[in-house]
Amino acid sequence: MSNMKIILAIMEYDYGDPKRGRSYEYYNFYASLKEMGVDVEIFDYMSLLQKHGKAGMNQLLLEKAKSQSPNIILFSLYTDQFDPNIILSLQNHTRTICFFHDDTWRKDFSRYWAKHFNVFTTPDIYGIRKYQKLGLQHAFHFPFGANLDLYKKKDSDKILDVSFVGAFHPYRSWLINRLKKVGINVQAYGSGWPNGMVSLERMIDIFNTSKINLNLSNSSNWDARYLCSSPRALVSRFRSPKTIEQLKARHFEINSTGSFQLSYYVEGLEHYYEIGKEIAIYSDPDDFVEKIQMYLEDEPLRNEIAHNGYMRTNNSHSFAQRFQSLFSYMASINPHSIASE
Repeated sequence: MSNMKIILAIMEYDYGDPKRGRSYEYYNFYASLKEMGVDVEIFDYMSLLQKHGKAGMNQLLLEKAKSQSPNIILFSLYTDQFDPNIILSLQNHTRTICFFHDDTWRKDFSRYWAKHFNVFTTPDIYGIRKYQKLGLQHAFHFPFGANLDLYKKKDSDKILDVSFVGAFHPYRSWLINRLKKVGINVQAYGSGWPNGMVSLERMIDIFNTSKINLNLSNSSNWDARYLCSSPRALVSRFRSPKTIEQLKARHFEINSTGSFQLSYYVEGLEHYYEIGKEIAIYSDPDDFVEKIQMYLEDEPLRNEIAHNGYMRTNNSHSFAQRFQSLFSYMASINPHSIASE
């Protein structure tokens, strides 16, 4: 990959705010590509937009494409920071790929932008079929994965019974409170929780030191008990645009550390992990509590599932493997756009 030049058009910092630390794309896309030996450069569009304005930032990207002629410009969009006409003009100088992370619920956004790129990705197991029915033939299945150089197994002592790392959501809070009511010791970390946000390094430590790592949905939920639990729950249900589950990065990140994971079910999960052998799931709020009680009492089973999930992730779900597949696909549709390895 040493002959490949890539410009990575991302927000270098989480939501464009340096105070929040580096972004998901920085740690997983940029770092993975660097580790692969790719000549990759970040185009931090949010900071450049703040400095030069929207038109100025877009023109800077076009000039960079003209002067450097990279093999690929990879995009991870946020909202409307880019000019569609500039995106189309880039194809005169390079090949373009856009990552869609949330196209299962940001449907209108994804469908609008997809046509402006040479290739766009979807994490949806049925995404390619869905886009083909819309006349969009250039989708590539690119699920989330893990940067194996970051999310590592540490063989730490399990000092936490149950933990969750992720932003506060009323439904997540309701589930966690159900555990507390039956005496289960559970800690939640992230924006909106009393424990607050944690660094990437701290999050990986939490994964490694927890007997059970929760992967909780933040999609809208119609459980009557939840809706009646508070006015905020009802308001959140009707305001949330997230009406279906989706595969998340957390599915791969927890397993990459060799840690036990209890997750919600999302359609297609069984294509990545064998349920019950490589990852554990819960089916409803009652099963959620019962599963945690069961797994807390069965350390050998937890360890077996955690080990199997760890091996599967290392063998099949690294971002290096994801990018290798993507670049091979790009080469197959346009051999002159990708430098040979």
